[in-house]
Amino acid sequence: MSIKDIFKLIVCVVACLCAGIIGSIFTREAIPTWYATLEKPSFTPPNWLFAPGWALLYLLMSIAAFLVWRRGLENRQVRIALIVFLIQLILNALWSVVFFGLESPLYGLIVISALWVAILFTVLKFFRISSVASVLLWPYLLWVTFAAVLNVSIWLLNR
Repeated sequence: MSIKDIFKLIVCVVACLCAGIIGSIFTREAIPTWYATLEKPSFTPPNWLFAPGWALLYLLMSIAAFLVWRRGLENRQVRIALIVFLIQLILNALWSVVFFGLESPLYGLIVISALWVAILFTVLKFFRISSVASVLLWPYLLWVTFAAVLNVSIWLLNR
């Protein structure tokens, strides 16, 4: 791996972790307070599972973005795929801001729906460039699908 590739990988990891850090700022304070008071469905995972789960997902996302970026920004498909990736990354952080920061399961549901669509577009765009990068995002898409079901359930139980 070249120095250029190492730099790209580091940028991808930092970008994804920044989204996670932004989200955790809003999540951390709300978990023991507001979130603890919500009625949750029986399939809600334990709180301790979220941090390591998201860390793994952010790592997979970072590697996927790197594999696409490695193909070169002079490639129009790569540029478009990475723009879509950045959009979903912004929506990823925004969901925590809205759901936990604004304490709004309804608006969280709107954001997570847009996030799900953006992830699906990212998976499809990445597939055209690197099937491995696309496959690395499948656990993320599956988790956000589950999180959307959890989000709608929380909204319905707490209206």
